[in-house]
Amino acid sequence: MGNNGEYILVIDDDRASRRMLVRALGEAGYDCRESSGGVEALALVHTAAPVLLLLDLDMPEVDGAEVLKRLRTDPDAAVAQLPAIMLTGHGGEESEVLSLEAGASDFVTKPINLPVLRARIETQLRLQSLRQQLQRQNGELEAWRANLERDLAAARLTQQSLIPQKPPALPGWEVAAAYRPVIQVGGDIYGWLRLNDGRILFWIADATGHGAAAALLTTLAKLLFHHGSGEQTRPEKIMEAVNNDFRSIFGARSFMTAMCVALDPVTGCGNVVGAGHPPLVVTRATGAAELVFSSAPPLGLLERSQFTETAIELQPGDGFLLYTDGLYGPSKSAAQRWTPERLREMLDGETSSAHALLTRIIQRAALNDGAPLPDDLAAVAVRRAN
Repeated sequence: MGNNGEYILVIDDDRASRRMLVRALGEAGYDCRESSGGVEALALVHTAAPVLLLLDLDMPEVDGAEVLKRLRTDPDAAVAQLPAIMLTGHGGEESEVLSLEAGASDFVTKPINLPVLRARIETQLRLQSLRQQLQRQNGELEAWRANLERDLAAARLTQQSLIPQKPPALPGWEVAAAYRPVIQVGGDIYGWLRLNDGRILFWIADATGHGAAAALLTTLAKLLFHHGSGEQTRPEKIMEAVNNDFRSIFGARSFMTAMCVALDPVTGCGNVVGAGHPPLVVTRATGAAELVFSSAPPLGLLERSQFTETAIELQPGDGFLLYTDGLYGPSKSAAQRWTPERLREMLDGETSSAHALLTRIIQRAALNDGAPLPDDLAAVAVRRAN
């Protein structure tokens, strides 16, 4: 034990007892140093900390209990956590209680039984080694957490730059959007872009998972939708192109749901295509609400998916809601659990603005029996002005 500078400090005002103990432990393979009193021992501990203390309870001036009390309040954690075995000539419970209350790790009653003392020493050294190992692991974990926080912060900034920060300028139309990730970043994303035929493509996607990995998938989703819309104008062909590119990159190892609406802002006519995504909700100026369901499985599952368009026509006062399944968070009450039909019923009679509609949806979802949202939530509301 002494090869790397580690030693046991024996503190006892009785010179003969101290020397005998140092000699016996030295013959057993321990490197020991000695101190004749508490004041000297406190100075030695701060000069070169031992791995363990053996100290007598009854000493003049500063006794063993006082030494331990001072050490246990030391600002240096390595000193404050030193294992210490109290040596006491009293076998009663009072001495045991005093030793433990002072901060002793263990105690041995005099006359000292060397095999018992060695067993107690080995136990305390083993426990100290485990504590140090745990501290190192905690340090490594804290460093890992800090790195993760930095990565998530960088991913958050990247994802924020991808998500539109303000609605498009679309005369005669109201557009509102919201995004609520579970952590800094998430797997939901939405956007809008102008097609070559003059229509506006509103799209939304939900990648598997959370965190930085899911955020990377959302980055890819935006690239794929923009790439697909540059070559196609029909939403079913755009979705097919996104699926083919996504599948070619990941095979069947990952997938995402998506839905898009190609809207003619002049006529109010639109075409909807969904891939495993929650149904589009169409709100009418009359107060009615309709659901348009996805016609294909999630993107990336099948090499060749068949995408089918559903036509909608929006009159003044009509609108639609795109959203992710974070809206369907679990509820303690099955009767209150969110479902597409329940959402449609809630919006039945909704004739307010796109912003008011979206605010109402988010507020109702955020209630969730007082629990935080279990999944990322994104939503886009579009309404034709009266």
